[in-house]
Formats: sequence, C-alpha cells, structure tokens
Amino acid sequence: MEFFTISLLNGISYGLLLFMLSAGLTLIFSMMGVLNFAHASFYMLGAYFAYSITQWVGFWPALIVAPLGVAVMGALFEKHCLRRVHAYGHVPELLITFGLSFIILEMVQLVWGTSSVDYRVPAELSGPLFTLYGTQFPMYRGFMMGVALLMLLSLWLLLTRTRVGLVIQAALTHPETVEALGHNVPRVFMGVFGGGAALAGLAGVIGGNAFVTEPGMAATVGSVIFVVVVVGGMGSLSGAFAASILIGTLQTFAVGIDASLMGALKSLGWEITSKTFGYAVWKLKVSQIAPVLPYVMLVLILIFRPRGLLGTREG
Repeated sequence: MEFFTISLLNGISYGLLLFMLSAGLTLIFSMMGVLNFAHASFYMLGAYFAYSITQWVGFWPALIVAPLGVAVMGALFEKHCLRRVHAYGHVPELLITFGLSFIILEMVQLVWGTSSVDYRVPAELSGPLFTLYGTQFPMYRGFMMGVALLMLLSLWLLLTRTRVGLVIQAALTHPETVEALGHNVPRVFMGVFGGGAALAGLAGVIGGNAFVTEPGMAATVGSVIFVVVVVGGMGSLSGAFAASILIGTLQTFAVGIDASLMGALKSLGWEITSKTFGYAVWKLKVSQIAPVLPYVMLVLILIFRPRGLLGTREG
C-alpha cells in the first residue's frame, strides 16, 4: 500500500509536469494546425531564463518574467519566420521549427555553457509538504501540481468562457469571417503561438529546478511530449491531460518495480520458457524498460485508436 500510494502521488506530479509541457503544443496545433518541433526548446529556454533571473531578483519574479520572455521570442518567431512559410504547407513549418530547435540549443550552450547549471528549488518550497508511511512528499512537487491544475483551469476558462477564446477558435476555421468582424487574424495567430511558448516556458521554470537544467533537457522530454499529444488526441487539451497523467503514472510505477518481466508474468500465470519468443527480453527488469513504455503505448494507440484517447481527428 505504501509503494502504491507514494508512486501514485509521484506519478501524478510527473504527469502534471508533462501536461504543462504538452498543453502549449496542443494549443498551437489545435488553433493553428502547426506542429512545433521547437516546443521543448522553449521549455529549456524557460528554465535557463528562470535560472538567470533567480540569480538577480529571486525565484518568484522569475516565475512571471521568464515565461513572458519566452512568449515574446515565440511571438517574434511566428511573425517574422513561421508566418512566411505557413502558406507552403506543413513540411516547411516542421523544418523551420526543427531548425529553430538547433539554433536555441547552440545559443544556450554559448551563453550558459555545455554543463548543467545550479538552478535550485527556492528555500520557501524546499521542505516536505506532508509525511505518508514515513516517506516525505516534497512541498515543491505539491506546488508544481497546483500550478499545473491552475493552468488547466485558466486555459479552459479562456477558451470556453471568454470572447478572446471564441475569436481564437474561430480564426482557424473561419478566418475570413473573423477578419470581416474587424479582428486581425495574423495577430491572433501570433498571440496563440506566443501563448503556447509561454506555457512551455512556465513548465521550464517549474521543472528546471525539480529535475536538471542542462542543454540536453529539451531532447530528453521532446519525444515524450509528442507521445502525450498523439496518445491524448491531436489538438485535444483534455486528451493531453488524460495522456499526461496516464503516462506519468505508468512510468513512475514501472521505475519503482525491481522485478523482472518473467517474474511479473509468472505471477499472472504465464510460464516463460527458453522456447518463448524473445526469451532474453523477459529477463529484463520492469524498471529497465520504463523509458520505452510511452512509445509502446504510442504504437498501440496508433494501431487501435488512431485519433487518440479523446481526439476527434485521425492521426
């Protein structure tokens, strides 16, 4: 019971961080039809911006200023680069955002170096939030969960309960009508892209000190973000939330299991012998295959439910 409860809490907190990362990507895709390959790089920028700002004025100002800085960079990129290739289709959009990710990586290494930086959890949030079964649950993880849930609520209210949200949603499907009503559609798209980048930057501020802030952090989470978006359903915010919690919990439980696949299957009544296909694979520990599980889930989703858990469009 102790293992289950602690792993569940850790899995939910990790899943909520994944949601913070995938929410911006989902927002950009659902509103603009653009799959941003540089999204994880904006996450990395948020962490590094927060690290530098924290050195000057502290963590709390960095929590506001760093995402705003990433938002400005994202908006300028959309206006001066992405908008120019938008008319040529999805492939040029993918290539230009892919190129941006390399540019950001090189910039980060030039400015902050190639090794990790000492970006720490603020002292006010460094203690335990509560103790369960003798195990302390960090206060910062609770803070991270609270910010992610607040972000989910804010996005839902913005998109469904405000005039701005209605204009944003209409700009993708009926841009001529939106323009006829006096709204600047390119400016709307610039705001959406900047907002999505800001969400990634916020995730970087929160996750950079919870884990490690170093130049490889974008590559570490980049592929997992796309898995979350596809498993949840392309463009579905609720699907991204469900997939984030599912993948985060699954990985956390798998990391904590020190038994082999063979032992786990034997406990379920499946006998593994030397004649079983891939016999050596079954000897691996469950914790060793934990990093592969999201991609296994991705393959299964693409085979049996291509539109994702809560998505409405195929692929």
